Amino acid sequence: MRYVGEWLIKYFGWLACLICIAVFQATWPNMLKIQDVSPNLLVLAVVYTALVRGEVWAMITAFLSGIYLDVLTNAVLGHHPLALVPMGFVVGRVAARLVTEHPAVKAGLVLLACLLFGMLFLFIAFLQQPATGVVRLFIVSAVPTAFYTALITPFVFAVFGLFLKRTD
Repeated sequence: MRYVGEWLIKYFGWLACLICIAVFQATWPNMLKIQDVSPNLLVLAVVYTALVRGEVWAMITAFLSGIYLDVLTNAVLGHHPLALVPMGFVVGRVAARLVTEHPAVKAGLVLLACLLFGMLFLFIAFLQQPATGVVRLFIVSAVPTAFYTALITPFVFAVFGLFLKRTD
């Protein structure tokens, strides 16, 4: 019975952290904004989960946090998960083959994950409205967001490490 209680606390704590990250991303994006660029905390959460738990947990994290963000921001339901889940799978597969203890490797992985998420997200937006200028949006929005998110990776991963410890 003690094991079941520990399991419930661990996974409900993980779910509560995901909800808090999605709420923070949706409601207080201006708090971390620099020159109209804000970091993508959900991508950081997915990459952290991929590094710590693998691609299956990264995809679960991507799906749940994407749904939360879609609901919180009144976006088209499924837009964020459609971009986050494949990114979580790719990052999880790549992370399994890397020595990821060095902060520069983690930041590089986050940079590539953010760029992949930006491409997928803008591709989905292009499919919904073909008149969207995706190349310009990618250069103006996704690339600066990816660099800013990669820059804050060591600090955010340290905070995630306090709350989302691997206990198995």
